[in-house]
Amino acid sequence: MASQSAPPLYVCLCFILHILTSTLAQSDNYIVYMDLSAMPKAFSGQHSWYSATLQSLSKTTTTTTDVLSSSKLLYSYNHVINGFSASLTPAEHEAVKSSPGYISSIKDLPVKHDTTRSSQFLGLNPNSGAWPVSKFGQDVIIGVVDTGIWPESESFHDEGMTEIPSRWKGECETGTNFSSSLCNKKLIGARFFNKGIIAKNPNITISMNSTRDIDGHGTHTSSTAAGNNVEAASYFGYALGTAGGMAPKARVAMYKALFDEGAFTSDIIAAIDQAISDGVDVLSMSLGLDDLALYEDPLAIATFAAIEKNIFVSTSAGNQGPFLETLHNGIPWVLTVAAGTIDREFGATITLGNGIKVMGKSLYPGNSSVTDLPIAFLDQCHNLTQLRQVGQKIVVCEDKDGSSLGDQVDYISSAKIAGAVFISDYKDLESFFQTTFAAMFMNSKNGEIIKGYIKNNSTEPKGRIEFKKTNVGTKPAPTVTSYSSRGPSQSCPYVLKPDIMAPGDFILAAWPPNLAVAAVNSKFVYSNFNLLSGTSMACPHASGVAALLKGAHPDWSPAAIRSAMMTTADTIDNTNGPISDNNEPASPLAMGAGQINPNKALDPGLIYDANKEDYVNLLCALNYTMKQIQTVTRSSAVNCSTPSLDLNYPSFIYLLNPNDTKSESKTVQFQRTVTNVGEGKSTYTASVTLPVKGFKVSVVPDQLDFKGKNEKQSYKVSIEGPTKIRETVVFGYLSWAEIGGNHVVKSPIVVTNLQNIGNKIT
Repeated sequence: MASQSAPPLYVCLCFILHILTSTLAQSDNYIVYMDLSAMPKAFSGQHSWYSATLQSLSKTTTTTTDVLSSSKLLYSYNHVINGFSASLTPAEHEAVKSSPGYISSIKDLPVKHDTTRSSQFLGLNPNSGAWPVSKFGQDVIIGVVDTGIWPESESFHDEGMTEIPSRWKGECETGTNFSSSLCNKKLIGARFFNKGIIAKNPNITISMNSTRDIDGHGTHTSSTAAGNNVEAASYFGYALGTAGGMAPKARVAMYKALFDEGAFTSDIIAAIDQAISDGVDVLSMSLGLDDLALYEDPLAIATFAAIEKNIFVSTSAGNQGPFLETLHNGIPWVLTVAAGTIDREFGATITLGNGIKVMGKSLYPGNSSVTDLPIAFLDQCHNLTQLRQVGQKIVVCEDKDGSSLGDQVDYISSAKIAGAVFISDYKDLESFFQTTFAAMFMNSKNGEIIKGYIKNNSTEPKGRIEFKKTNVGTKPAPTVTSYSSRGPSQSCPYVLKPDIMAPGDFILAAWPPNLAVAAVNSKFVYSNFNLLSGTSMACPHASGVAALLKGAHPDWSPAAIRSAMMTTADTIDNTNGPISDNNEPASPLAMGAGQINPNKALDPGLIYDANKEDYVNLLCALNYTMKQIQTVTRSSAVNCSTPSLDLNYPSFIYLLNPNDTKSESKTVQFQRTVTNVGEGKSTYTASVTLPVKGFKVSVVPDQLDFKGKNEKQSYKVSIEGPTKIRETVVFGYLSWAEIGGNHVVKSPIVVTNLQNIGNKIT
């Protein structure tokens, strides 16, 4: 009896079912970044463009129906990124890479509440500490003087914000591509100042005559200080998490005084002046001027007026490190912020043909991987002719002396090679991570693994590079960044600067979506978030923390807030060793009092306060003329009867005089007054926790007894030692520890023989 065959229709349906089942089983979710400028005008919006892109995949893959193709679209993003998420098979994922406007794609990863990492790294927690106590900075107004703002950014949405405080006097000015209606309960002020620019260049045309940001710096800094939470933010898959500012419920007022056409001090002063009139509580300025006396520095002059109005001012230290005496904004009445790293690294993994994986560093924003390719070691990649003949390979280049890396990167870029691995022990590798081509960087220890594999492989060695790796919990952290400017201050060396260190390295924050953040193979790419480094990024971290402290302690003066930050700062990293600077314990001239700790600053125990008269006494002791002092104070009624260089500051600096040839040993004294801001009675005892090498430090009295809150007690510190030392800088710490309590009030002590500073001493 002949066998009975299945009906043709049944076979067809089974085959289709098999195709559909295998297709669905192999699918994975991807986030696809698209270039919005490539969207054809025929589409009414991004959603329809993304849908059509997925529909077109059915023509190039085995997908059987348009219905199935269109259903693959999960979300069409309008704010978080320019792009979409979709469920794609491997074949469809490859096909979408050929779609017009495609930039890159990453696998959809599990999302957890991790911010841009810096707030978590600083210990901020929604359930306890500075965030809930200050109500996340609610109703504190942060004024930012910068390049403007991108108001449509999700970081400035006002969901969950209360009504604008009635005391606010500011407004949102209409200008080019900027309507007053763009402001809301988060962004409550937007003004711009460019009369100085126009006066200097009467024929100039201001390209963006409004508060709108076409540079990106102002959007980044303001969202770092007070951006609202935005989920699923990342830089092309790096640093994926929830982006939020230090004070997410604080208000933002932008004062644009830096334009593409230039920036002049007349405009900056006008911006600060307006901010004072409008009623800001905190002023954040990631900018500065170099080599100016206090009476010549418009920032010093303008911020003096702000301090008089009880406005806290945070400024950046500058990016001229690691050299000493390069710091700007060494203004005694403002906070000067250095930049440190956080416990997060961005990188890539190369998987060798033998299965061994080797980690490296990278911020390449293009495709998430370079598939299996032949790999070749070319030693120092200096021969452009040879490199152009390599073809589709991964090349391994070695920077042996730490000086040729930049040239090698340029040569590889010109040669159009598929991928590259750079081996180098250059200490500032971070400046190379953001390549326009697929590249990763590693130290010589990891590099030897790759070199050994290539050398010992009898067949053609191969490798596969996977990018967009984010590792958290890296050690040691924090460290001082090399670029952060070091003290002492040229303008006022008698006050130890910088004051504090805050995260400034590779900080993720909001960015204008029409400004390129990088280039991939000569093509610009765009993102709603960007990773930037600098003391410009550290400053708004401190500004946001100041807003939290202002919200929790509205009666505290700017000096009290600064003191709370400094005396509670961390000097120990996450390895329980001292915070390092180029593998050595960091000096206070690099990191100030240490890494900012918001939760500890909330309850400092004791504070060092200062007022206008204290600053005037300092100005008088600097041998300024009366007119010069009046330039700063704006008052003719200046009393210089009690001049003093010994400002009531939470740090100490002893400047050795190179012209002192009369004695081999000398004793200097400092006097300080502390105020008890803790509850009830308390007793503190003094100790020098890290002896100042070669010097004897004594404290009288060495015990302070407080009977109640707001009581003041004074003490003296004597530093005795040689008038000349071999080291450029020696340092230690004075700590006041509460007996039977948890408070430790810590202040750095520095002794330096820097010649440029010393020659200014009279």
